Amino acid sequence: MPSYRFDKLFTPAEANELIPRLEVAIRDLQAKAGELRRLIAELVEFDPAVRQLALPKIVERYPQLRESAGQLAQAAEKIESYGCLLKDIDQGLVDFPWEMEEDRVNFLCWQFGEPAVIAWHPVDAGFAQRQPLPGAPKRYLN
Repeated sequence: MPSYRFDKLFTPAEANELIPRLEVAIRDLQAKAGELRRLIAELVEFDPAVRQLALPKIVERYPQLRESAGQLAQAAEKIESYGCLLKDIDQGLVDFPWEMEEDRVNFLCWQFGEPAVIAWHPVDAGFAQRQPLPGAPKRYLN
């Protein structure tokens, strides 16, 4: 089993304290991602080959995107500066390293729109494998 090291480990209560800030940060991040996508979609109309390029190559080819791409990167870095991991911009997925048992780290898993952290999953799994935290309302789990 691989060994993972994280700078910060969260308790569910510590993760929940961040939710109000994360809600604002995720909204901002999603808005910046939407704006960058809109700008790229405009470029595709004139240069269909853009569809085949990864974002860094698109920004290299079209320097006018640097500011938007930079703002998106800063918004993502802000979220990760709290010690959590941004997993998906569109779904607003954030994971928090959590020592569930001594020497066994898992992720607390929060999705934008959930009232609190209500689930967890192993580090080597993802959203689809998340399990409810004890006492969590199951109506929020897929």
